[in-house]
Amino acid sequence: MGDMIGKRGKVTGGIGPGLVGEVMIEVRGGVEAFLAYSALPGEEHAVGSLVVVVEYLPPRTVYVAGAFG
Repeated sequence: MGDMIGKRGKVTGGIGPGLVGEVMIEVRGGVEAFLAYSALPGEEHAVGSLVVVVEYLPPRTVYVAGAFG
């Protein structure tokens, strides 16, 4: 899963200051859940919003930013 950077995902557990959220991302021919933190301090991502992975910490943690489109 070395190609996680740049993948898009959907927030399934709210992400915000002091909160660990959850993001569903397509990997290995399926969709898997990852623990998610905001890449930018103070930024929030509501359930259902689209995000992009900017950093990946194996095995299941990602830092995300808002995605457009």
